[in-house]
Parts: sequence; C-alpha cells; structure tokens
Amino acid sequence: MINLISDTVTKPSKEMLQAMMAAEVGDDVFGEDPTINLLQEKAADMFGKEAALFCPSGTMTNQIAIKTHTQPLDEMICDHYSHVYQYETGGFAFNSGISVALIKGTNGKITADQVEAAIKQDYDWLPKSSLVVLENTCNKGGGSYYTLDEIAPIKKLCKEKELKLHLDGARLFNALVETKESTQEVGNMFDTISICLSKGLGAPVGSLLIGSASFIKQARRFRKVMGGGMRQAGYLAAAGLYALKNNVERLKIDNNRAKRIGALLEGLKFVKSVEPVKSNIVIFNLADGLTAEGVLELLKSEGIIASAFGPTTIRFVFHLDISEKMMEDLVINLEKLNPVV
Repeated sequence: MINLISDTVTKPSKEMLQAMMAAEVGDDVFGEDPTINLLQEKAADMFGKEAALFCPSGTMTNQIAIKTHTQPLDEMICDHYSHVYQYETGGFAFNSGISVALIKGTNGKITADQVEAAIKQDYDWLPKSSLVVLENTCNKGGGSYYTLDEIAPIKKLCKEKELKLHLDGARLFNALVETKESTQEVGNMFDTISICLSKGLGAPVGSLLIGSASFIKQARRFRKVMGGGMRQAGYLAAAGLYALKNNVERLKIDNNRAKRIGALLEGLKFVKSVEPVKSNIVIFNLADGLTAEGVLELLKSEGIIASAFGPTTIRFVFHLDISEKMMEDLVINLEKLNPVV
C-alpha cells in the first residue's frame, strides 16, 4: 500500500534503529539521560537559543509553550487554520485557561496588520492579548510556509506591543529546504520554537521545545505535570539525533514529489482544484457530486491510502517511506482512476 495519510506513518530505518539501540541512557526526570541532554543541546544550538526540552509530542510542546507564555484570562492570536486551534483538543483553554483570537489569513498565513487589528484594548471585560502563534509549515493550509521577510514585521509588532511570539514548527524543515534560510535566522525571530522529529524527519516519537534557559526551566515543570517525564527516553532521543543529522536535506525529495503529484491532479477530471503545493502536503478538492469518502474507497482499491480533509477534500502527505517505485505506481493508479471516478 502507498500510505499518504500523513508523514507520521514512517518507521525507523535500520540505521536509525541501530543508533537507538546503541544509546546511553539515564533518568531524564533527574536530568541524567546523556542522549536526551545531547539532543536538547544540539537543538538549542541549531536555533541560537539557550536550552531545549524533549517531549513526547508536538501537541505537548505547543501546549507547554502556551501555558508558560500566558496567564489565565489571556488570549493568543493565531490563524483559524492553526494546529494549536484545530487539532489540539482545545488545550489552550483546558491547560492554560485562555481564549483565542482567530484570524482568517491566506492558506494559514497571517500578516502583521491582521495581528495588530486582533490585539485587544486594555479593558476589564476583554482578555489580554499576550501571545501570537505562527505555524510553519501550515498543515491545514496545504503545507504553506512563511519566509523570514514575512515573519519580520510580525516579530517587530510583537516586540512593540510586548507580545510573545511562538512558532509551531512541526514541519519547519520542510520549509527551510525550500527557502534555504538558516535555523539561526529562524531562532532570532521567535521567543520559542517547537519542532517535530516524528513527521518527515522519520523518528518514531518526539518533539522539542526551544527557548531561553529560564523559559525551559519553567517548561520542565509543566512537562512533568502533563505526564511528559519519560525517564530512560534516550533511546528515543537517539532517533531524533539521527534524524537531525541525516534526514533534513532529503525533505526536498518529499516536497518535489508533492509538487509533481499536485500538477498531475490538476489535470484529472475527478479533481476540481488543488491548493497551492509548497512543501510535502497536497490538498485537493473533488469535482461536483463526489465525496471524499467515496473517492478514498476507490483510491484504496488501487493501493493508495489517504485522508479526508473535509466532505469533498482529500490530503496526500509525502514522506521518506515512499519509494520511487511507489511514486511510479501512484501516477499510474491515479491516471487509471481518472476515467472511472
């Protein structure tokens, strides 16, 4: 089967498994796991920050960031497509007691002018605007990404208005292989950054929260209360170290494959439109009269597994477990379906 449900479906390679099995471990709750410490130091250094924190998931790193940056009755500002709003179970309200100001951006991307318009006046009856969250790349926005030039005005505004700026960078490296911008430059833009190791980078588990030493010290407390203290998790951290060393540059392959399939889909009669393909995600809307459920069944019959992204919308996500042979089969099978659907 050609599994395009997500880039989270990847399995560790033989080389990654060997690195995991060779890891030196300790008790991370006591800060004594050398492999986790090495991963955290590497991540912090990559982005020019003082410290980092290894967590089980990107949802946890985002939620810890929100909790550490805000107080109850505050408000975060983000695009309405943002993962922190759409797919984290309302955690901003449950964990942090804050509200959200949603902006309707373009494919998940917002501007400084939109952020400024969303900032609340300082009245007793309004929540306090205190945090802006950007997502790069934006999942629901079809893998769209910000460039540094687009982020800079938002950073400037946040500094002027004394707002914190957090990056949900779950697929950040998919953006950086396109823009050729550096992790250090990204680090200069944000107070905190979350990166995921278990999507396109191919690790089985884990995300990192990156920021100042004082921020990460408090973040460790919130990780503990959320159940994120993982003891001898250096075996997992070793996979993350391997991923950062070996699997970043090859993300360009996934992005290029997505663009190739996006162009193919635009010429198929069962596809009404394709969202702009910027990285490794392809979101396409079906022709009138077709449903995602029905087309997904037809795709499955041809060995293609994907996910619905709405009643008439389907998402493909490309990743390192898709081979060139699978790509050839994917093209053949999509074209085979064209006269059938």
